[in-house]
Amino acid sequence: MSENGIRINKYLSQAGFCSRREADKLLEQGRVTINGNYIEMGTKVSPGDQVFVDGNLVKFETEEKVYLAVNKPKGVVCTTNSKVEKNNIVDFVNYPTRLFPIGRLDKMSEGLILMTNDGEIVNQILRARHYHDKEYLVTVDKQITDEFITKMRNGVPILDTISRKCEVEKLGDRSFKIILTQGLNRQIRRMCEALDYRVRTLKRTRIKNINLDVDKGKYRHLTIDEVKDLYKNNNS
Repeated sequence: MSENGIRINKYLSQAGFCSRREADKLLEQGRVTINGNYIEMGTKVSPGDQVFVDGNLVKFETEEKVYLAVNKPKGVVCTTNSKVEKNNIVDFVNYPTRLFPIGRLDKMSEGLILMTNDGEIVNQILRARHYHDKEYLVTVDKQITDEFITKMRNGVPILDTISRKCEVEKLGDRSFKIILTQGLNRQIRRMCEALDYRVRTLKRTRIKNINLDVDKGKYRHLTIDEVKDLYKNNNS
């Protein structure tokens, strides 16, 4: 740790406790203390300080970084807050080391979610400007038209913006493949609903260079090459 200390969100990230985004949420909720004192965003942790989350000491230890590809079933929630959600991804995977999900996959969706204890790689992947591909297989409640495919490709008004142009391929009367390069909240479901369709099933099959290749509910460790590629900027 730097002699001058590091920002609390970076401390929690480097300690492998959570991502910086998640750390900011914990701070906003007043769940973080340093040496018994409640703190605010931007506070720095100095050598010798003790950091607590929900009253539990966060130890700053150098541990082996873990990167998992998990096939999440429906009904599992991508959160680290076991107090709020009993059926959360952390308890479901039950890995010996504390891990947290990179990004999200909503409760009723299934497929590939990455998990790690490397808070810094989360920041790399979630930066919108990096345009990481995420591929999904989707079925909807009625016949897919050419107009639907065209509008999905060109962008749909959702969440006070227009979704980024993307690749969409019709697979069947009610199924299609879509490759997104952004991660708006429940994006595919909202895009379909804006065009008067309802999603019946949604499965993520790929994140950048990592394909879904494990059985539902199982996980595997990423290869060295897969981890290296995650750190690369797609549009560099």
